[in-house]
Amino acid sequence: MTGSWLRNGDATTDAPLRLFCFPHAGGGGGFFRPWRALLPPQIEVCPVILPGREARIEETPYTRMTDLIDALCEGLAPYLVRPYALFGHSTGAAVAYEVARRFDGDPLRAPRRLLVSGRRAPHLAARRRAFADLNDAVFLQAVVQLGGIPEEVLRHRELVRMFLPGLRADFAVNETYRPAEGPPLTCPVAAFTGEQDPEVTPLEMSLWNRTTEGPFRMTVYEGNHFYLKDLPGPLRADLAAELDEDVRQAAA
Repeated sequence: MTGSWLRNGDATTDAPLRLFCFPHAGGGGGFFRPWRALLPPQIEVCPVILPGREARIEETPYTRMTDLIDALCEGLAPYLVRPYALFGHSTGAAVAYEVARRFDGDPLRAPRRLLVSGRRAPHLAARRRAFADLNDAVFLQAVVQLGGIPEEVLRHRELVRMFLPGLRADFAVNETYRPAEGPPLTCPVAAFTGEQDPEVTPLEMSLWNRTTEGPFRMTVYEGNHFYLKDLPGPLRADLAAELDEDVRQAAA
């Protein structure tokens, strides 16, 4: 894959802390770009662009987590020499976790913190049927029911043709993902979830505490799987507070 994992100009400021953000299945970096104006300027929000969407729409998306993480970590490594944290939502939470595992313990590139949202702890088995092998019509209706795309989008066939391969690939990544055995992370982990999320219960979210030897914190918000859309005030304040220690240490 030759495309850039970041948009031109990202990860170039002198902000003390970079926050690399990984989207839900089928999502793009645009989901996180509004966060730049909402989080403190000491935090540079860096949305990650996966193959098969946005500026990389013509690239073949990955369908296996190991292949994705190998390429992603190689591409991001030059940007990880400055202090950074990772945020992932839904499938992106698993991606962020695997990036954290890859660099945890690296004296130059270890993450300061992992923030996960809207996904069951990685060691838990799936509790819903697989979507990746459904025919297109059934697959798209299932994603609509999850709240992943508005139903009216399905009327735009050319748009569907463009985003469907990346969406299917992301579901394949998620549904075939099995974390390898390994030690827990050493960095702090914070988990965030919507109380009415049909994909994960607060209890299942709380089991992310097993992924780290460091501090763990969980916060539950009113809302469904996309409780975080547009970065509502309570989540905005909690993210800023969660990252404040990392910002202060990085700026010292």
